Amino acid sequence: MKSIKTLFDRSVWSGLLLVLVAAITLEATSLIQYYYAQKEIRKGANTMAEEQLEITRSQINDVLNQAEAAVRNSIWITQWCISRRDSLPRITQRVVEDNPVVVGSSIAFVPDYYDDLPLLAPYSYKDRVTGELKFRSLATPEYDYPSHEWFYKALNCESGYWSEPYVDEGGGEMLMTTFSMPIKDDEGKVAAVLTADISLYWLTYMFGDVKIYPNAFSVMSSKTGKIMVWPGQSFIMQKTIQEVVASMNEDLDNYNALVNDLISGQTGNTSVRYKGENYYVYHAPVERTGWSMSIVVPKDEIFSGIRNINWRTRLLHLLGLLMLVLILRSVARNRQRYQALSEKKERMESELKIASNIQMSMLPKVFPPFPERHDIDMCASLVPAREVGGDLYDFFIRDEKLFFCIGDVSGKGVPASLVMAVTRSLFRAVSSHENRPGKIVTIMNKSMSEMNEYNMFVTFFCGILDLANGHLKYCNAGHNAPLILTNTKSMLDVVPNLPLGILPEMSFQEQEVDMHYDDALFLYTDGLTEAANSSNELFGMKRMESVLSSRRSAQGHLEAMEKNVADFVGNAPQSDDLTMLFIHYLNEAPTSAKERHLVLTNDVKQIPQLVEFLESLVEEEKLDPGVFTMVNLALEEAVTNVMMYAYPEGTEGFVDIVARVLDDKLEFMITDSGMAFDPTQLPEVDISASVEDRRIGGLGIHMIRNIMDTLVYDRVNGKNILSMTKNI
Repeated sequence: MKSIKTLFDRSVWSGLLLVLVAAITLEATSLIQYYYAQKEIRKGANTMAEEQLEITRSQINDVLNQAEAAVRNSIWITQWCISRRDSLPRITQRVVEDNPVVVGSSIAFVPDYYDDLPLLAPYSYKDRVTGELKFRSLATPEYDYPSHEWFYKALNCESGYWSEPYVDEGGGEMLMTTFSMPIKDDEGKVAAVLTADISLYWLTYMFGDVKIYPNAFSVMSSKTGKIMVWPGQSFIMQKTIQEVVASMNEDLDNYNALVNDLISGQTGNTSVRYKGENYYVYHAPVERTGWSMSIVVPKDEIFSGIRNINWRTRLLHLLGLLMLVLILRSVARNRQRYQALSEKKERMESELKIASNIQMSMLPKVFPPFPERHDIDMCASLVPAREVGGDLYDFFIRDEKLFFCIGDVSGKGVPASLVMAVTRSLFRAVSSHENRPGKIVTIMNKSMSEMNEYNMFVTFFCGILDLANGHLKYCNAGHNAPLILTNTKSMLDVVPNLPLGILPEMSFQEQEVDMHYDDALFLYTDGLTEAANSSNELFGMKRMESVLSSRRSAQGHLEAMEKNVADFVGNAPQSDDLTMLFIHYLNEAPTSAKERHLVLTNDVKQIPQLVEFLESLVEEEKLDPGVFTMVNLALEEAVTNVMMYAYPEGTEGFVDIVARVLDDKLEFMITDSGMAFDPTQLPEVDISASVEDRRIGGLGIHMIRNIMDTLVYDRVNGKNILSMTKNI
């Protein structure tokens, strides 16, 4: 009876301990899920807000472009009419009539420019109520146009000037902004300013009605901080952002930083607190005007859904734990020791089997994995030392590139298997949008280091094989160097680096090598070379290389390796996971191309370097000189457009040109980090139409389309990428 009672007490304490471990595990799992869910939801909110700001900026820029084009296209006729004053009102009338976004236009002359007329400023505008075109003169003592910003600041601004928004009393009689450009006479002297007014009432409805969340709202401010868009109408053009912030009584540091970002035209997002609630403020500039757009979203509204799910999940966890307590209580009452132990053992074995099945289901296990392809033969295997292990491998093909990895988690059992699952998931997530193994490994290491509370690390090897030309880029993080099989067998040259999860700021060095037809790569974990027999002898490198000496398929190599290891080890227990990955490259005619790079700043004075770059390419590759003339026109036009329009005025940027010479074509890739713009979306130009009927712009892209054989645009990681090819 005493032994039965002791067993009962032990069963109770064991059950309570199991409940405690389960509760901690469930809580940790819930917190991890909640953390990553919050992170993804925040990322989604960021993306939604940034996309909405970009859409709004594009819409605003479309209106601004039309107004600027209206002025620029009328400069030459205005200069011609300086000596024909009677024709000047007709110019302003045409600017308003021909451009729907323009509500008013004026030609305001410098005081005393004409000896017989101190002031002259004919002005045409659309009536706000009837839409009828009307005319008046701004040269009145009441209006005093020389004192207005749109006039005197534009006199010395050759590229044009956008005025601060204002209510034009005595002019257009509405909230507007004005684009002005100076007009010079035949002697090069500034004679007048040509303007185009655009109404800003549309801005309130277009941007003010943006609702990415039900209680989100939009704010727009001018370059001096004046509020242009605000919920309700009381603040519009009556207060500044600075005045609104001055009335806040909490979180002033964040508010002041936010105001500085808005005034300086920065893009980003800021967290602020107001009346006990947290808000995210996403903001971006409208560059040339100095305006700043902001979308304000309550934090609770972004995360309300996941919080509800989290509480329900925790409730289910509590119910699950309660059920577990009841089960354990029932088991503890069973005083038959061997039956209780048997049931517990069976339950544990079942859970481990499920865990093992789940773990193995995460890895590719159908071979050959790409039966439709004839340029690659590969196979992989993983034999865990226990029910669950810490080794991993993975691979997939994206954009005609094979992404693959192999890794070994420090430690054994369930902790190692959890880290293995996280590592494999991170690899899939990061490599789905990154194309450089060094960057993939760096991002994975930073994420794993930040959550590595138990000081576990992962040796890891990541590679990207271009199936078109056999170019292999790879990055090693403390893993065994793979074996490369060419005409001979040798270890791939790798920089050791540190394993993943140790130093969050570790810089991982990327390497590269070219593979040719019939070359192969054999990757493995130390469970292969360190497999020991009953005499504690290791399988070793020489035996491994000996097995690889015979010519077999990828699957045949792994089956032979497993058999040799099993024969060597005999009845000795397996001490470590054994993982292998064999990649056989079989592309008989890989694409060969020599790349040339040229990096320019956004300065059209550097265009001669582009000409020299192309001349050198034609000369080195002995191409037809006729190709140079045509391709130079297209390339110069494309690069000039990037320099002039990709970056805001006054900012420095770079244009990266990559040229590749293939057997039958020339490839060019032009990359910049400027504003998003897809020139391929411009409609075709009707060159047969008259000058009056022809749409403004588009001739440059029309020329490029006619010269080059393909033209493709893409926006990747905040960069514009324009790819062009010319058949030769």
